[in-house]
Amino acid sequence: MGAADLGAQDQAALLAWVRDDIASFGGDPREVTVGGQSADAYSSLAPALDPRTSGLVNRVLLESGPFGLAPQDPRHAAENAEAYLRLLGVPDGSDAATALRALPVEQLLSAYGQLAGQFARPGDATPPMYPVLGGPGVPRDPHRGVVDGGLEGKPLLIGTTRDEASAFTAFDPRIQNLTADGALDLLTSQLDEHAGELYQRYADRFEEPTAARVVTAVQTDGLVRDGSLRIADHHAAGGNATYVYEFDHRPAEDPYGLGATHCGELPFLFGSFDAFADSPMLGRTTDAVRELGRTFAGAVAEFVASGSVHDWMPYTPATAARIRHFG
Repeated sequence: MGAADLGAQDQAALLAWVRDDIASFGGDPREVTVGGQSADAYSSLAPALDPRTSGLVNRVLLESGPFGLAPQDPRHAAENAEAYLRLLGVPDGSDAATALRALPVEQLLSAYGQLAGQFARPGDATPPMYPVLGGPGVPRDPHRGVVDGGLEGKPLLIGTTRDEASAFTAFDPRIQNLTADGALDLLTSQLDEHAGELYQRYADRFEEPTAARVVTAVQTDGLVRDGSLRIADHHAAGGNATYVYEFDHRPAEDPYGLGATHCGELPFLFGSFDAFADSPMLGRTTDAVRELGRTFAGAVAEFVASGSVHDWMPYTPATAARIRHFG
């Protein structure tokens, strides 16, 4: 929270504990994989790149990370932290941490939901709090860190779902009711004067290019896919083992047009199909669906254990044929 990047400090402390104590539990501190999905992918990249913790990380797993986001500006982080404290009725000062620890988690989550609502904008999934540039754990922009070899020698598994942004747009009437002109205005406000050209290029992908579909595709690439591929390109260009996937599975019945949406791979990764039985992103759990889950989860588990996947050709820059598709 705030410019102090407290989450990154927690991660650094955890890695130091693993280094010092995990052997007592039968673990090997030289076999550490950091990884996560979505915001956790973004935060997992930080300790792998930070010179203070990079030596404690051996492998990196990044699923659907919003790597199109630059780290948060410290001023914005401080302003958002102050707004959060106001919502909680906690005075900003030296005793703020003590006061926060005394609050029930339900109150903390409720206030964060209110804060997120205050900052919500159509077509913008940026949260009010995320890793802060220049703070502990994020001394430089992550993309700059990868280009400079910050992940040198660390095997990387990175990937996305095909339709990431539909999770944020499919149920938002402000997006679903957009006209082409409205979509152009939205993209212009978020991007630049080339929004018209970009809109047309994406519209040409669809047989029926509704404004909502175009905005969803632009957001999928801009927020998640393009940044993930840039990381893969730079890492692989340095001769490092790099594995890239795209999760393509879409539910057999897809009334909301979610496709292979953000978080859609999670039931397959964890085998938690029953927990997602009523989720529109999953649909019916057939034998083929379960087999896809075993294949995907098996590949991820093999990477976590060894840093490679036996039947998966490593990625090289601009070689789309070496992106493994699950679906």
